[in-house]
Amino acid sequence: MRKHILIVSGLIVLAVIGIIAWIAWPDTARVDIANVEGQRPEITDPRAQWIPTMKVAKAVGWPDGGKPTAATGLSVAPYVTGLDHPRWLYRLPNGDILVAETNSPPRATSGITNKVMGWLMGRAGAGVPSANRITLLRDADGNGVPEVKSIFMTGLNSPFGMVLFDGQLYIANTDTLVRVPYTDGMTKIDAKPELVIKLNGGGNHWARNVIAAEDGKTLYLSVGSSSNIAENGMSAERFRANILQVWPKEKTYRVYAAGLRNPNGMALEPHSRQLWTVVNERDMIGSDLAPDYLTAVELGDHFGWPWYYWGGYPDRRVEPGNPQLQQYSKRPDFALGPHVAALGLTFAADAKLGANFTNGAFIGEHGSWNRKPLSGYKVVFVPFADSGWPMKGAKPVDVLTGFLNKDGEAQGRPVAVITDKTGALLVADDVGNRIWRVSASSTSTK
Repeated sequence: MRKHILIVSGLIVLAVIGIIAWIAWPDTARVDIANVEGQRPEITDPRAQWIPTMKVAKAVGWPDGGKPTAATGLSVAPYVTGLDHPRWLYRLPNGDILVAETNSPPRATSGITNKVMGWLMGRAGAGVPSANRITLLRDADGNGVPEVKSIFMTGLNSPFGMVLFDGQLYIANTDTLVRVPYTDGMTKIDAKPELVIKLNGGGNHWARNVIAAEDGKTLYLSVGSSSNIAENGMSAERFRANILQVWPKEKTYRVYAAGLRNPNGMALEPHSRQLWTVVNERDMIGSDLAPDYLTAVELGDHFGWPWYYWGGYPDRRVEPGNPQLQQYSKRPDFALGPHVAALGLTFAADAKLGANFTNGAFIGEHGSWNRKPLSGYKVVFVPFADSGWPMKGAKPVDVLTGFLNKDGEAQGRPVAVITDKTGALLVADDVGNRIWRVSASSTSTK
């Protein structure tokens, strides 16, 4: 009898171990990532995991002479090296480039979730302290090599987005929007930043972006969620997962659009002046879900987070539910694929990269941690029609690849994308600690 009990007990233990192993086993994509891109992506059934798939490319940096691979008709070269985790870029009217050298503010280290997050960030090259500064680059002769590289501003708190508006330079810290006076040609700012509005910080998704709105009177400011799916309650998400509209003169703001888990890059489409953004969607429902996306945004839009994704697909992990919201959850305009971590966004308004890149959006994909195989780790281009919307049937076109080496390690990770005054594309690489310059090759014509 005892032997029988031991056998049964052993079988139960093995079954439990098997179930746990099955749930914790890294989820592998079952559909081609191209099927989860474009205007009509394939939305498969979710595959929730107790333990997330943790597959992130180990950050190793670039070998001597190493560089990404540019698309046919383009060439790539270092613009500047030796930076400290460059994340965001902004071009001033005189052509000077501002670089936010920045990283996440200090995080809590207690608890298993924070420990896992710390391990992931360290492996991905994001475990270094934030430099908390803005550096100025000046390429006066436009030859693709800045003659001036100087510290422009310090004393900030995980700065990210920057915009010049009515003679003031606005900087989006992780917990504040501040401004300082700016005069054309300045190479250093010592003025104490003036507080415009306070922002809710903490948790995940620390980066805040800011751009000037099309009305010439207000600013758009993106604030990501503090969690994956509001697992700490919606009270922790107050004024998070939103794009805010800010009145700088009055120092007031309102929610412009909601339900955006982690919006980063924002830009106005040059034909329509419509606001567009790229958004990082949720984790831990499988390697095929949910697609990150590029979308137009209008006042009052709600994109469903945390209750719904891709225009009304329910995330049943979120409790309590919100069934009334389902029919009002806006479907995004263009899927970029699951877990690509789309961060950078700029339109090709003044780009001079040849006929294939005259109308559309350049997007910096920082790269996945919750997908097998890896996704992102490249710069892509989404072709637009003259109507101001992605071309029918379009798919993302690779512009800059090769950030992963043959062993799947990250030599670099792209973030911000902007054009310089000559029409070349600048790409911030926060693992390679440099900025890449992509230009038309000598055989390419516009």
